[in-house]
Amino acid sequence: MSLKRLGLYTHRCSLALVMILVLVTATTDVSGPPVNITAVLGHTATFKCPWDSSFSATRLYIQRVVNGGSSEIFINGFDSNKKSEMQLYSSPKYLNRTKVNRTDLSMEMTDVSVSDEGLYKCYIFYGKVENPTVSKPIPEIYLKVTAKYSVPTIEKECTERKSGDAGKSCQLSCSSTGGYPQSAVKWAELNLSLISVIHNESSEDLSSKTWTVNQTITYNCDHPTNVSCAVDDAVSPTITICETESFSVKVIAAIVFVLVFVPLLLLVLLVMKHCYQRCRTEDQGDPENADVALADCHSQLKSV
Repeated sequence: MSLKRLGLYTHRCSLALVMILVLVTATTDVSGPPVNITAVLGHTATFKCPWDSSFSATRLYIQRVVNGGSSEIFINGFDSNKKSEMQLYSSPKYLNRTKVNRTDLSMEMTDVSVSDEGLYKCYIFYGKVENPTVSKPIPEIYLKVTAKYSVPTIEKECTERKSGDAGKSCQLSCSSTGGYPQSAVKWAELNLSLISVIHNESSEDLSSKTWTVNQTITYNCDHPTNVSCAVDDAVSPTITICETESFSVKVIAAIVFVLVFVPLLLLVLLVMKHCYQRCRTEDQGDPENADVALADCHSQLKSV
């Protein structure tokens, strides 16, 4: 075995030994409630490990708690006694997405995904570089990931109530996509006791782990009502249901017929009467030109 490979092997073994010692000596020394941080899906999260700046930190190991708390994996860190980057020992999932700042003991994680959500621990070492002491208690950070839902789409379909009661029965649908964590549809300006849910569904995207939420309800009302729906912080446009209809479609069609076709019919009748009287007069006065006058009347009627 070459000296280079031997050195790398020895370094990895020593790092693994340190990790084991850290877990053995500090597992029960955990601080109070973890510090909560929130990151938007696809954006950057900054982990700031709490520490006493009056002491100089010689090492930092940031690890993630996995398997329900039974084990931990190394994410990133530094060791003042070693020149090589400790990021090389990170899980492939975090290798190129994390960077540690030695000055303020923080770590940036880029392109945050839903699977990054969870509990992280900061193992901070003080004292001599050769033989540092781990800080107690062990600071914990909980990363919460969020994704904004799309502006909900809202649709309506209203019909006269079949029971004979006044008012209408409306079917309302609301749908939104791309959000995390899972949320539910909420309706504004509606009497909750009059809502009947006929369809409610939430589906998770297997790749991004984001959610699509949709719900369909029925609602009875007898006066105009403004309605909107919301999924998490995303709110739909406002629509109006149960509007008062002044005239039915049949009534409107009848009015249009009267206003358009009746005057036209009267005009045709007047022209026909005028032509008939003219033709009759000319027929009585000049029998030889009666045919010409009659043809002239027919041409006027056609032009009308």
